[in-house]
Amino acid sequence: MSLLTAGVLAAAGVVSLAGTAQAAGTLGDAAAAKGRYFGTAVAANHLGEAQYASTLDAQFGSVTPENEMKWDAVESTRGSFSFSAADQIVSHAQAQGMKVRGHTLVWHSQLPGWVSGLGATDLRSAMNNHITQVMTHYKGKIDSWDVVNEAYQDGGSGARRSSPFQDKLGNGFIEEAFRTARSVDANAKLCYNDYNTDGRNAKSDAVYAMVKDFKQRGVPIDCVGFQSHFNSNSPVPSDYRANLQRFADLGVDVQITELDIEGSGSAQAANYSSVVNACLAVTRCTGITVWGITDKYSWRSSGTPLLFDGNYDKKPAYDAVLAALGGASDGGGDGGGDGGDGGGSAGCTAAYTQTASWAGGYNGQVTIKAGGSPISTWTVPVTVTAPQKVSATWNGTPTWNAAGTVMTVKPTWNGSLAAGASTTFGFTVTTNGSTTAPVVGACTAS
Repeated sequence: MSLLTAGVLAAAGVVSLAGTAQAAGTLGDAAAAKGRYFGTAVAANHLGEAQYASTLDAQFGSVTPENEMKWDAVESTRGSFSFSAADQIVSHAQAQGMKVRGHTLVWHSQLPGWVSGLGATDLRSAMNNHITQVMTHYKGKIDSWDVVNEAYQDGGSGARRSSPFQDKLGNGFIEEAFRTARSVDANAKLCYNDYNTDGRNAKSDAVYAMVKDFKQRGVPIDCVGFQSHFNSNSPVPSDYRANLQRFADLGVDVQITELDIEGSGSAQAANYSSVVNACLAVTRCTGITVWGITDKYSWRSSGTPLLFDGNYDKKPAYDAVLAALGGASDGGGDGGGDGGDGGGSAGCTAAYTQTASWAGGYNGQVTIKAGGSPISTWTVPVTVTAPQKVSATWNGTPTWNAAGTVMTVKPTWNGSLAAGASTTFGFTVTTNGSTTAPVVGACTAS
């Protein structure tokens, strides 16, 4: 064990470090090369988890707050707004140069109780004030807003869903919400978002009729979001691409906003590939958002519906998506940043785990895994949040940047790895009252 004398590590290094994790062959970069974004839903309470943050920063070019911008999160009491959790996500995204989708302004669910208790006049005022306050707070920071979410019933009726807004304000509440939104922000794209509208059916036909009417009358709507939650009971519809195209033909962008596909292996991979190819075939399909990073935090975790498994390893579905976008994978492994451009080039990944903890400290371990080709050496940066201090390392030789904020670790003796092989290095941290996990940046190999 080689002992270190480390300066106090600044938290500012966490964000700037993670921004270096993107490399050729990531989902976000490959999508950008096709003129699209590739994003994910993000939960603020997971951003302190090193692998969560590093995978987000390495792979995605857009974020959607999972719950943090919903009505109950930002205005639980009438007229009193709290944006701290949503601000955390937006600030993180901005530091990485990511787009942000705002989700969602008007929705029947996750409403605080006071909303449904209002009469029509008060409800109209509250709705417009909510839209105005939230959009004003984030003006200039949001690429697209889900202005109204899930306003139509399932089934064959094509009718509007019962909600406080529908029941008390009538059919005009959607138009009013969009007009209010446009008056607040002339630049953000304004979207209607819904589920089970991915193929042609009574529900999607009703949404189509509404969008067509809005476009004909000059109601400000710029995009339609298709949630695209799929499983064996609700598979990717055969007319998925054609349905996206018919909406695009109305003069709106289409976005795949909450994609997840239950399953595993080649079948799941094929379904993901078909969704990506459908978007690429529609010129006005501007981007894709998967509803989460890792299976372990998915709202449908038992169905393993995402691109990274519970250990942040890339699944066959990840490789299929990357291939459909024209990228190249390094053959799997952790999502926290690839050192090379995949294929036969030298690449590696770095995955962090806490191996022990006690009052006042913990031990961390980083697993280095070679990609599809052998490597002769590796380098990994590690950032720890102040006032924590690194007191020891093993199996790795650290150096510090000039500001004393980032520990860059190189192999002591274990740099040469065969394709797919792995090694580890470790370190001890004195917490000084802070239990925030360290951020492990991208592994660089040669």
